[in-house]
Amino acid sequence: MTTVEDIQYNNGRVLIRVDFNVPLNDDLKVTDDNRIRATIPTIKAVLKNGGRPILMSHLGRPKGAYDDKFSLSNIVYKLEELLGAKVNFALDCVGDEAVEASNNLKSGEVLLLENLRFHEGETSGDKGFAQELAKNGDYYVNDAFGTAHRAHASTAVIAEFFKGKKAFGLVMAAEIENVTKVLNSTEKPVTAIVGGAKVSSKIAILENLISKLDNLIIGGGMAYTFLKAQGGKVGSSLVEEDFLETAREILKTAEAKGVKVYLPVDSVNADKFDNNAAKETTPADEVKDGWMGLDVGPETVAMLDEVLVNSKVILWNGPMGVFEFSNFEFGTKEVAKSIVKATEAGAFSIVGGGDSVAAVKKFEMADQVSYVSTGGGAMLEYLEGKELPGIKAILN
Repeated sequence: MTTVEDIQYNNGRVLIRVDFNVPLNDDLKVTDDNRIRATIPTIKAVLKNGGRPILMSHLGRPKGAYDDKFSLSNIVYKLEELLGAKVNFALDCVGDEAVEASNNLKSGEVLLLENLRFHEGETSGDKGFAQELAKNGDYYVNDAFGTAHRAHASTAVIAEFFKGKKAFGLVMAAEIENVTKVLNSTEKPVTAIVGGAKVSSKIAILENLISKLDNLIIGGGMAYTFLKAQGGKVGSSLVEEDFLETAREILKTAEAKGVKVYLPVDSVNADKFDNNAAKETTPADEVKDGWMGLDVGPETVAMLDEVLVNSKVILWNGPMGVFEFSNFEFGTKEVAKSIVKATEAGAFSIVGGGDSVAAVKKFEMADQVSYVSTGGGAMLEYLEGKELPGIKAILN
């Protein structure tokens, strides 16, 4: 794949699709700058190779019209701070003023265009809007993996106006490379931890991954659908009744392919969905009526620790329980510790999906695993084996 580092830009304008969809507080200040931070190496690579970077992004979900609280002008101060360079701002992302600003950009400076989603043509994938955007650059770079699964104007349509002059940014390249390491691993054993609330949202991932795994660990709320499918008593735990047969089919497929499946053996249960609820630990398939499983217990943690520390490749997508509640974070935190231990022993570990990423950040372990995906929904679709429009557009 061609990356941003492979091109000499000769003072050309490099239009970079970044993902600056960051949270702002009531004072419109950035509260989490990770997405901005992640793309700094790409911007610096363009500057180093003689390019003039013009950045475009969305922020929030404005209704196709200007809205002060979604203006990217609010993040200019943070971008300048992280980049250590002057950042100019264009009051629109298309039109004469934007093109003039991109044409007049001096070497060593950076231009940020206004929020793409102030125009309905962005999310509708309008070709005319993409063509107007393309007037801001001589080269196109996509570094927004988090939006790669969307067929939007700035991620999928625009690339056709840059034949032979397009590349992946370093965030995109790293995401593709690291997820591919899991999907095409020759090192064994490969272990996937798939958790979270619902089986229904993870079926496609399970179906695509299962032939590539040695071990499949199922946790979180979705584990109780599997436990009930096997005849277990799960009380008031989260269960998708419509997916009991699907769960049985997944278990049968795993057995036929020689994949070892690990379900919780003990469960930490609560009498209501509340951090301060009464709690007790029982076998995972013996949850009392009126009680719900909100975490895995110490026996499950010990079992999974052994599996994880002996793994060579680990994918973690979804927590083991309601880790947002401090009284039910034990299982998720201990699994994170096991992944860190395996990583220190030489395993390759990737954490992806909003809740898992939130968990490793909460427990301050994000820098102790091999890779933390920025992708969210895009990573899930990539794991499902889907062709992502934002990736396809660069490769074509």
